[in-house]
Amino acid sequence: MTGTRAVEDLLRTYAPQVLGGLMRRYGDFDLCEDAVQEALIAAARQWPEEGVPENARGWLLTVARRKYVDQVRSEAARRRREDALALATPDSELLARGADEAPGADRDDSLSLLFLCCHPDLSPPSRIALTLRAVGGLTTAQIAAAFLVPEATMAQRISRAKQTIKAGGLSLAPPEGEERTARLAEVRHVLYLVFNEGYTASGGEALTAPELSTEAIRLARMLHRLVPDDTETAGLLALMLLTDARRPARTGPDGELVPLAEQDRGSWDAALIAEGVELLGRTLPAGGVGPYQLQAAIAAVHDEAASAGATDWPQILALYELLERTGPNPMVTLNRAVAVAMVHGPEAGLALLDGLAEDQRLARSHRLLATRAHLLELLGERQEAAVAYREAARRATSVPERRHLTERARRLG
Repeated sequence: MTGTRAVEDLLRTYAPQVLGGLMRRYGDFDLCEDAVQEALIAAARQWPEEGVPENARGWLLTVARRKYVDQVRSEAARRRREDALALATPDSELLARGADEAPGADRDDSLSLLFLCCHPDLSPPSRIALTLRAVGGLTTAQIAAAFLVPEATMAQRISRAKQTIKAGGLSLAPPEGEERTARLAEVRHVLYLVFNEGYTASGGEALTAPELSTEAIRLARMLHRLVPDDTETAGLLALMLLTDARRPARTGPDGELVPLAEQDRGSWDAALIAEGVELLGRTLPAGGVGPYQLQAAIAAVHDEAASAGATDWPQILALYELLERTGPNPMVTLNRAVAVAMVHGPEAGLALLDGLAEDQRLARSHRLLATRAHLLELLGERQEAAVAYREAARRATSVPERRHLTERARRLG
């Protein structure tokens, strides 16, 4: 007998490899992905009781192939050619290398699958959903629950993504040259969005959705293994590790939000911090510093400070100034305003916020108002700060954030 959690971890590791094996033979992403999902479900039911097979990947490939054949047979009148192809392919061929492949070639199709799931023809929400299902091995129900949407809604989203892949004739063939670089950037962005949604949920009763952060870190580790020389991928992984290390201290006993300055740093995950700092230390000297590495460096400065008062704010401000040069981003400017306030005083930070008031990307966000309230509080303008906190609370969609902002206003009232 094997623990359910251990089985789930194993299945998520094998999911993209099995899907890649099926697609290499049959090419139909829609049917292959459905077949793999059914194989994963079968394994999740059977392995905890009967144990993991000696050749777990082969077991999954065999079951997924049979599920695929069943699907093809159900449409025999319309798809006789696919039926003949599926039935003619022995299990041994699925597990063997193609005759035209060089010995020792890497047959892990995880990177190609990530590229396919993050194709520019797909909408950003579809990329996220498809990546978590096809590469992450999560069920539609798990993804829907993590994003607080009905399962039917998530199923439709995934179905539309599959139809887009089918209609566009998209395949596992990896992009080359500049397109490969651009697609890798899209993959990183999708994993970054998944992590952020897990670290601070955009809605609902809970501040975090740990299953999403954990899955994003797992996929980022996989991506780093597949492209070990890509410094921005290493930076993204370091950023996730250094940020997630603080998660245990972000909520109080009743699930309330605890600001960074008030967190118990003794409960931060020292192992994750050490891993993130070490990874960043190997990455930065390689040159070509990008936004994920800079964000990771900022997180490292916070994590390595013994207390909130010991934070090296001048260094953080310098890093935000470098980050802002990588591309205009109102959230970066918002965070830089806080660093400016900590180095040059609240008035300087508030002056910087004035320039963001007209930015439509922040028009409906509560974060600009919450930041303004914080700086007004530092300045001693308690009444104005309370008003800003209350307005920020009205705009917040996360229940813990709304409660936190309301409580800050109440304390100042």
